Amino acid sequence: MQRLSRVVIRFAGDSGDGMQLTGDRFTQETAAFGNDLSTLPNFPAEIRAPAGTLPGVSSFQLHFADHDIITPGDHPDVLVAMNPAALKANMGDLEPGATIIVNTDEFTKRALTKVGYTQSPLEDGSLTKYSVHQVPLTSMTTEALTEIRESGELGKKEAERAKNMFALGLLSWLYHRPTEGTLTFLQQKFAHNPVLAAANIKAFEAGWAYGETTEAFEVSYEVAPAPMPSGTYRNITGNTALAYGLITAAQRAELPLFLGAYPITPASDILHELARQKRFGVRTFQAEDEIAAVGAAIGASYGGSLAVTTSSGPGIALKAEAVGLGIMLELPLVICNIQRAGPSTGMPTKTEQADLLQAMFGRNGEAPLPIIAPQSPADCFYAAIDAARIALTYRTPVMLLSDGYLANGAEPWLLPDMTELPDLRVEFAQTPAEGQEFLPYQRDPDTLARPWAIPGTTGLEHRIGGLEKQDGTGNISYDPMNHDHMVRTRAAKVDGVHVDDLEVDDPTGNARVLALGWGSTYGPIAAAVRALREQGHEIARAHLRHLNPFPANLGDVLARYDKVIIPEMNLGQLATLIRAKYLVDVVSYDKVRGLPFPSTELAAVFRGALLDLGVAA
Repeated sequence: MQRLSRVVIRFAGDSGDGMQLTGDRFTQETAAFGNDLSTLPNFPAEIRAPAGTLPGVSSFQLHFADHDIITPGDHPDVLVAMNPAALKANMGDLEPGATIIVNTDEFTKRALTKVGYTQSPLEDGSLTKYSVHQVPLTSMTTEALTEIRESGELGKKEAERAKNMFALGLLSWLYHRPTEGTLTFLQQKFAHNPVLAAANIKAFEAGWAYGETTEAFEVSYEVAPAPMPSGTYRNITGNTALAYGLITAAQRAELPLFLGAYPITPASDILHELARQKRFGVRTFQAEDEIAAVGAAIGASYGGSLAVTTSSGPGIALKAEAVGLGIMLELPLVICNIQRAGPSTGMPTKTEQADLLQAMFGRNGEAPLPIIAPQSPADCFYAAIDAARIALTYRTPVMLLSDGYLANGAEPWLLPDMTELPDLRVEFAQTPAEGQEFLPYQRDPDTLARPWAIPGTTGLEHRIGGLEKQDGTGNISYDPMNHDHMVRTRAAKVDGVHVDDLEVDDPTGNARVLALGWGSTYGPIAAAVRALREQGHEIARAHLRHLNPFPANLGDVLARYDKVIIPEMNLGQLATLIRAKYLVDVVSYDKVRGLPFPSTELAAVFRGALLDLGVAA
């Protein structure tokens, strides 16, 4: 057995080969073992993409280590390729010496021709720089299931579908992963069909046994658990963490939670998760469209709930008018935009950060709202609580910008102490004393928030709607001076939202280059900066959670550095905002490939900036 400090494994095959399930199970056992980890699922938008084609390839990448890691890895150390398409689609990401495990049963002439191979890469010498293991996964799986097949209870196709479990068993042996959790999972998943449960378990065990007895793999590997702060951990995806954060926020506010949503990739899992949590006072409404979803959420907010609506960029565009209504009504509302590649339908299952300017300006009139962005899957929990804090305190819609990478990616999450989370309780408006008039737009002097008046409360009758409100009374007003005052007041309320100062990671204080990011670029930027520091370079790093308003000290931070580099998965949207507000000529490094940045690529960019300043060899 050989000890390793870290490994990056990628499972790849057709979208019907169960690669996401395989990767998820390997991830769950890795989390249980105690490794730090980060994942990158990558799959087609089609439910059943064309079999054996490059567009139909689905993959799941897992990076696990005996130390702190913050990205799913740039290059796989191990590629499990279930067919020629999976091999060809992922070859470009492999470095010399990588291990490739190929399912030779699928390397037929027809399958090779479908992806443009004139000769099998297993025979033409093109893979000599890799360590290639040719394993007939399909036939070995069906052979292992011979007894079940001969009973007549399992067909050949059903038996072949279990090849992903054979591969999982083999990799579990190769890297000394626990097995109990997977066996229990399979029993529960197929509890309605004991034959399928038995077949998948037997295939998994056969894969393990093959690894243990074959001479093809000369050595197995172990990656020791990572040292972590004490506490209870669980493996969590960004969407699940976001759902739990919303539930927690409602509990801390002592309010019912209402979600109005229409299913859309990659936000739907939030709806699915919250629909399971009725015991916490959660009500979910799957509306007939995006407009109905946000309208219902605004109605729930008016009725006294912590109201949420979830979607992705196309759905946020449809919600824009109603979000403007929420801004005019000045009611709390959390809007979760799980960004994906666009424009229009774009690439629904691929990640992007291109909705920042939509969040800032994508409504008619002057309609500002606070914007926050989580930096990792687990951080989605805390970002959701922060969004609820702002919405409840300042009586305003808040936009939370996650993305597909965070939504589907996973990492260990240390369960928080609930007593250490903020108290979000609010005071509703009370019936005024006799002789006093209720003024629905009379504001708190500290937050500029108006009273939250629950309908049906005696003495709190007032007008609502999208027409401009008269200051104080809330009556319809077309007075020019009042409109100017109300527009500026709503903007001042957002500008006055309390956010913490931006923290800068600059160990010596002597760095001349600052790497600045937001959202899911956190991991690649931090990993790139870490690598450069290990080489002796001085470089600073900072990451923005609050994008509107910006932290009060952001201008001072920018002024301290000779060069500021902002990597974004868009064409420079944060850079545009910062140039406009602070007149700083930041360097924008942008790519929109539907994939997160490789940390090695960013390290090269940052090193180039150091070279330009003459502070790197």
